[in-house]
Amino acid sequence: MIGEHVIVGYTDDAGGRDALAYGAAITRITGGELTVAAIYPPGSPGLAVESQAALAHAAGLLEDTPAGFMAFESRGAGRGLAVLASRIRADLVVVGSADGGQHGLISLGSTASHLLHLSPEAVMAVPAGYEPPERPSRLTLAYVHRPQCDAAVGRVAEAALRLGVPLRLITFDLRTDDPERIRDDLALAVRLAWESTGIEAEAEVAEGHDVAAAVGAAGWLPGELLVCAASEDAQPHRVFIGELSMKLLRASAWPVIVLPRGFS
Repeated sequence: MIGEHVIVGYTDDAGGRDALAYGAAITRITGGELTVAAIYPPGSPGLAVESQAALAHAAGLLEDTPAGFMAFESRGAGRGLAVLASRIRADLVVVGSADGGQHGLISLGSTASHLLHLSPEAVMAVPAGYEPPERPSRLTLAYVHRPQCDAAVGRVAEAALRLGVPLRLITFDLRTDDPERIRDDLALAVRLAWESTGIEAEAEVAEGHDVAAAVGAAGWLPGELLVCAASEDAQPHRVFIGELSMKLLRASAWPVIVLPRGFS
């Protein structure tokens, strides 16, 4: 289950603090391990010292939440977090939004963009200024009938069952597909969730002329968490966000998790 070992990519800014707050909230729910990492470039002793200072500040923000802290040298923050996640066997990398983005939405910087196209572990992006709930209210999987999504149904159903929250399978229909076929596909996905876990998933079609409109047409609960499967173009055991999932992420006012291909 995602959340057994969470690594937060921490920077001493608003996005870093948002990521830290949500990463800590996840491990409080799952009882998992939390690692807070600050990445600095090679040959920069001054930035190495700044990274240690940032981690000390993060420790103060966490108060009584147990965590490990690592300053890690890498030529890129995204690359460094991906390498570190593999080394410490983290199962989720949490990053905040880039400075300058719209409050309440996800704005991708270079670190998040790198992770969403190469990370070996699931990646969560947190909207700017997002206040984490005590626990998620519902897990929603963006579903289309393809192998990566079908594989994700059972895994996300297991996570919903362990968290004790409802599971929703939603297809965002941009009015380009056959509505009857979409509903048939969703019915099969509901069956997959039931056969793998016994959970009764909700199924929903959200229509709109574009992704943002379709997202707005869907009913959302406070504390919701949106999950997307990797693109079919992803390398085995790597995240690679597809075009539709990227549009969903940019339109979402809720944290978004993108799973790697072959997630287990």
